Amino acid sequence: MTAPPPLLEAHGLAHRFGALQVLGGITLTAARGEVVGLVGPNGSGKTTALRILHRELVPEAGRVLLEGEDLATLSGRERARRIAVMSQDGTGELPMTAADAVMLGRIPHRGALGAFTRTDQEIVAEALELAGALHLAGQDVRSLSGGERQRVMIARALAQRPRLLLLDEPTNHLDIGAQHHALQLVRSQRLTTVVVLHDLNLAARYCDRVVVLAGGLVRADGPPGQVLDEQLVSEIYEVAADRRLAADGTSQLLFRGQPPIG
Repeated sequence: MTAPPPLLEAHGLAHRFGALQVLGGITLTAARGEVVGLVGPNGSGKTTALRILHRELVPEAGRVLLEGEDLATLSGRERARRIAVMSQDGTGELPMTAADAVMLGRIPHRGALGAFTRTDQEIVAEALELAGALHLAGQDVRSLSGGERQRVMIARALAQRPRLLLLDEPTNHLDIGAQHHALQLVRSQRLTTVVVLHDLNLAARYCDRVVVLAGGLVRADGPPGQVLDEQLVSEIYEVAADRRLAADGTSQLLFRGQPPIG
């Protein structure tokens, strides 16, 4: 039986900023319901790739297909209906309730009159409940903790009813518990997801597959237990890495600085 095509396909993505080549022709895919982690050292091209995947940035070469359609042929409104993008500080410092922040996810779906409907309100309430944030609905987002705010941002993405979820460092500035809660929540939604992560152990635990970038190229692509090996990680990050199995069988890494040369 032939496997269904990936929901997301990116082929030959290349981009430079001035004389700096940031991406050198990378290819990546994400199957339906798959969580794919983009990892690599600073400057490896992770965020640039993510920006291209929702056409915030137009690549110099390559193309992105979503459900078999070239993103370049879709209107901005249609892309916003299909792709949700989430960052750590998505609400900024605007005074709004958590419910109002989540309602922003319904903007791409508003009708010709531009008014939100009862259906929109029901979708927002459902998204808040799924994210474990319904009790925060009436609170000002500026008063929320980092973990609470991240739940609201996940709810906003869910309210958008996207086919694809893109996250750029969703665990930044969160404590350890909030980091795990946020990624557990994302994974539980079974949405096709591409997430940029610095923490390799979080990637190993919550991603079905990881794509390792270095120097704007894909150095490895596969299940975390196979890809995140000591030799590759030590080489790319210039650290000494040791891999261990956690009690649940998940591969995790221990790091220490390499001795100085000479």
